[in-house]
Amino acid sequence: MTLAELLPSVGACGEPPLEKHLWPASTRLLPQGDLEVGGQALTSLAGHFGTPLQLLDETEVRHRARAFRQALPEAEVVFAGKSLPCRSVFRWLADEELSLDVCSAGELAAARTAGIPAARILMHGNVKTDEDLEAALSYGVGRIVLDSFDEMDQLAGTAQPVLIRVTPGIDAHTHPAVTTGVDGQKFGFPLDTVPDAARQTAANGLRLVGLHCHLGSQITRVSVYEDAVRRLIGLGLPIEQLDLGGGFAAPYCVGDQPFDLTGFANRIRAALAHECTRQRIPLPRLVIEPGRAIVANAGVTLYRVIAVKPGFVAVDGGMSDNPRPALYGARYTARLVGRHTRAPRHAVTVVGRHCEAGDILAQDVPLPDDVHAGDLLAVPVTGAYHHALASNYNLVGRPPVVGVRDGVAQLLVRRETEEDLLRRDLIPA
Repeated sequence: MTLAELLPSVGACGEPPLEKHLWPASTRLLPQGDLEVGGQALTSLAGHFGTPLQLLDETEVRHRARAFRQALPEAEVVFAGKSLPCRSVFRWLADEELSLDVCSAGELAAARTAGIPAARILMHGNVKTDEDLEAALSYGVGRIVLDSFDEMDQLAGTAQPVLIRVTPGIDAHTHPAVTTGVDGQKFGFPLDTVPDAARQTAANGLRLVGLHCHLGSQITRVSVYEDAVRRLIGLGLPIEQLDLGGGFAAPYCVGDQPFDLTGFANRIRAALAHECTRQRIPLPRLVIEPGRAIVANAGVTLYRVIAVKPGFVAVDGGMSDNPRPALYGARYTARLVGRHTRAPRHAVTVVGRHCEAGDILAQDVPLPDDVHAGDLLAVPVTGAYHHALASNYNLVGRPPVVGVRDGVAQLLVRRETEEDLLRRDLIPA
């Protein structure tokens, strides 16, 4: 059900209510139809930094990190760095005593220059190049997650602590593009090959410290994690760590429910204890890797309306700053900010500026009939996989990332300029 269906007459009685579970907790409605996030008015931020503009509420990020640590104090909480590879964010989460996972030499360079201790870094990735592994070994990362026998050979003789990534054959019931735990995927070792992989790890002089799996993204069912515990512990291998990955769902639209973190903690704790007792092996330390669940709902993106056509509102951003709708049908909502209107609201499609029919940011969005060029739209839940997946399609510069906290705005990542875009494009003499 869309917001337009839930609130069909909202335009006749004033501004629509704020969907509180989608926006950062600091979000407030202001006079004249404006919104405030982190103590900063969105219209002021758009005026100062321009649009498109990605905002990130630092307090919200820290609060959500603490929620994971409080729910599972005995576990190691590792931030999935690929969800928002930003050095300031890495520092915030290091302050909150989270570890960090990286998937490339580039992400590792960001972590290293942000001052993240090597012992608190995991190196992930289904394909790790020589450059990636050399960077990991050079910095002395705490663990590398093995994804193939070839990686074992590349690391042979290093005594590197490693985990084996297992493909446990579990369907997490998410979009096929973000389902990674089923058989036939490119990730990890099939379940029945893990004992052999464990023996080969030892033969190559590596120190096996645990098993790892990742079931997918936007997972709502705790039961699939319980199933993963049963299958991995059921292998009977004595391990120091059991890494269940991440994938915890974040709400993006009205009607989406937040992930049941307390229920997850209680049920996984019980399942792990039960399976270890049944297998007569020591209880390993649990490791989890939230990314989206920490940063998604801390983010808001601001766009300027450029044109309005029947059924469509076109803005100055698009799939270059948010390719997720085009990649796997991700759903978003949007809100007019900066002015009051009592005009009736009807569902429209918010589209981007790029030369693709699939450049759609949000569908079935109830916007007022008098929306026009120059208006400001705010899209919540844009903290995860927006900055990370942004591109330069049509040679459009990527937007800045601005952190807000207690009334202060700080530029975390500057806007990309035309000079940036042209610097790598060489014209031979």
